[in-house]
Amino acid sequence: MKYGYLKNNIEKLLKERNISKNKICADLELSRGNFNKYCQNKFQRIDANFICKLCSYFECTLDDLFTYVPDNDKK
Repeated sequence: MKYGYLKNNIEKLLKERNISKNKICADLELSRGNFNKYCQNKFQRIDANFICKLCSYFECTLDDLFTYVPDNDKK
């Protein structure tokens, strides 16, 4: 059974606020490689501390960072 997936909205938030990936990585002391994995939806696990940093940085909620996309083919 498929359960859907989480789509992140990080790239959208960066564009809306005119923030570069280099700036956010420097400000939050994040690895650019790991940050890119999140931006490209290539993550398998979510680091709670990372998410808290992003929510604080963007002054947003989890709903702003991620969107749940249900699987339409529930076999």
